[in-house]
Amino acid sequence: MESAHHYNRRKFLRSLSLGLGALTLAPALDTFAGIYPGSATKKLGIALVGLGGYSSGQLAPALQQTKNCYLAGIVTGTPAKADEWASKYNIPAKNIYNYSNFDTIINNPAIDIVYVVLPVSMHKDFTIRAAKAGKHVICEKPMALNAAECREMITACKNAGRMLSIGYRLHFEPHNIEMMRLGQKQAYGKLTSLDTANGFTWGGNSDSWRLKKAMSGGGALMDMGIYAIQGSRYTTGMEPIYVTATEKKTRPDLFGEVDETIYWELEFPDQFVATGKSSYNANWSYLKAVAEKGTFEISPAYGYSGITGNTTAGRMPFPQINQQAAQMDNFADCIHQKRPTIVPGEEGLKDMLVIDAIYKSIASGKKERI
Repeated sequence: MESAHHYNRRKFLRSLSLGLGALTLAPALDTFAGIYPGSATKKLGIALVGLGGYSSGQLAPALQQTKNCYLAGIVTGTPAKADEWASKYNIPAKNIYNYSNFDTIINNPAIDIVYVVLPVSMHKDFTIRAAKAGKHVICEKPMALNAAECREMITACKNAGRMLSIGYRLHFEPHNIEMMRLGQKQAYGKLTSLDTANGFTWGGNSDSWRLKKAMSGGGALMDMGIYAIQGSRYTTGMEPIYVTATEKKTRPDLFGEVDETIYWELEFPDQFVATGKSSYNANWSYLKAVAEKGTFEISPAYGYSGITGNTTAGRMPFPQINQQAAQMDNFADCIHQKRPTIVPGEEGLKDMLVIDAIYKSIASGKKERI
């Protein structure tokens, strides 16, 4: 077995360059490196639709670090935010829209990509409208309220000849990429078990849209559990066939409309079972795999930073990167190169099929086919 000393970044990069072509979900080497030699010189303009916490705290700052794209425009229903962002990021008035005049973005060549960062109930509408306006689209996860909406979005973008990508930033994060490689390449032999969890203790506004089922589609499963579902899928490289799930609620006063904590078992081909859980009332973030000849895990696994990993061979010695910058740069490069994104709408659909089945299993009390 290789010593921890030799299990280093050089080996990681070399293994990526040699092996990722065979992986079902893993991104190419350039997604880790953040360098795209074939890119055109023109930076693509991104318009953020919805200026809530994720746009202001993560995406806008990331767009100050991107190489292939930049913050060109905004769409907001709040005039005060429009003024604030225009001043802070030097956004011209012609690139500022509201939800009523959004469709006129079709006439603006400065906007190449529309990034939908709205409550989930609005994802389908603005993705379809953006595609009809001739713009490529990034849509935040979860992709939509259900799988049926995902299919409508995919069809609309294909009919418009526009690319659709889902905001799965962790496909560009080196520790998660390594989990994909170790699991899919069976670096330690066949997987024997996989356990993953993601959650936090809700301390936010009790009036948040995330706690309104009509806007969010659900609670912690939609918001946090989707990462754990992703982790199970991209570590195994397989798609689950069945799910059994249960729900626990200790604070119905706060989580009356949405799920608080959900536990599930995903059954994959060859009778492999992965366990998972999500919560708005527990601080969880890990992805742990056990194989025939060793173990590998990341914990914390799903945050914007601070991700750490360990394997039987030693610690994963990878750097922290700006995940959102890597994600958006890669999509811009895909548009330039006319190559498919590694996180297309179909990837969002696969997660929603699992989520739909989890909610169905909770309701029926039975194992459900995905």
